Amino acid sequence: MNRNNKITKIMFGALVATLSLGAMAQAGGESIAVFTKNQTNPYFQVVRKGADAAARQLGAKVIHYIPTKPDSIPEQTSQIDDVIIKRPSAVVLIPVNYKAMSAGVEKLNSAKIPVVTVTDRTEAGKVVSFVGSSDHQLGQTTGRYLLKAMGGKGNVVILEGVKGSLTSADRVRGFMDALKEFPNVKLLSSQPGNFLRLQALQVTENLLQSHSAIDGVMAANDAMASGAIEALNGANRKSLVVGINGTQEAIDAIKAGTMLATGDYNGFLQGCVGTMAAIRAVRGQPVPSEVVFSATVVDQSNYKKLDIPLDTRTCPAWDEALKSAGI
Repeated sequence: MNRNNKITKIMFGALVATLSLGAMAQAGGESIAVFTKNQTNPYFQVVRKGADAAARQLGAKVIHYIPTKPDSIPEQTSQIDDVIIKRPSAVVLIPVNYKAMSAGVEKLNSAKIPVVTVTDRTEAGKVVSFVGSSDHQLGQTTGRYLLKAMGGKGNVVILEGVKGSLTSADRVRGFMDALKEFPNVKLLSSQPGNFLRLQALQVTENLLQSHSAIDGVMAANDAMASGAIEALNGANRKSLVVGINGTQEAIDAIKAGTMLATGDYNGFLQGCVGTMAAIRAVRGQPVPSEVVFSATVVDQSNYKKLDIPLDTRTCPAWDEALKSAGI
């Protein structure tokens, strides 16, 4: 082969490599398996909508895996086993339990299926990226907002989530740290409502019977905050109530003046960015090891930014999303 032919061959090889990289970056039709904890919590419904929007915008498709029994470890484990057989391009996972589902992530690692965790981390296993917010910061920021609105004095109760849940533990720890800043506020009780409206209603009813003055309620999610409001209305009692997640039911309650505020966990954005990160990983594009959004409080002054029908929302551009997380 003469020198000119060698140069031509080298140039052709470089061109093929360049075109291959371009095809990888512009690929489409990837299948992303998205795992959420249950069918009942409005927050996870919003995450799924964000995942769907991201997939539409990037030309991929999403397959949702949702336990029929809320937060079921055996069922999510079985679903991960099923996904490994079906081999999607990548997985976006909200683990039902941060310890128990580590084994599932390790199985996906062995199958060489990229994993992005959203909202909750796992204790073990390798992930491309974690997308979420600091539950502790959300609890502390939202709790502080309530305590300031109370004038730094009075009695409060805390409605915890599921015992053993890292999300609940971190949010309650944030509430407790906020309370340390207000020595004239008394914590009357901290009890689990298991992130469920009905259980929170029942717990609050019992607390109202036990305590004649409850000035504030700090709920670890919006569903429990709604249950507390229902119990207060039933007892013809008044109290300032905050929740966490920024769900539509919380926005509606803030508009109606029955809920003081909610900590914005922004499930739609997390669903968007988590799915975008998974697609980018499959396409060989760079993804940060974590994307953590700052805690913000939604109240009467700024709720309109979230009071938009989910089906009309769109995901932000990738660079814009990273910028909002300080990256």
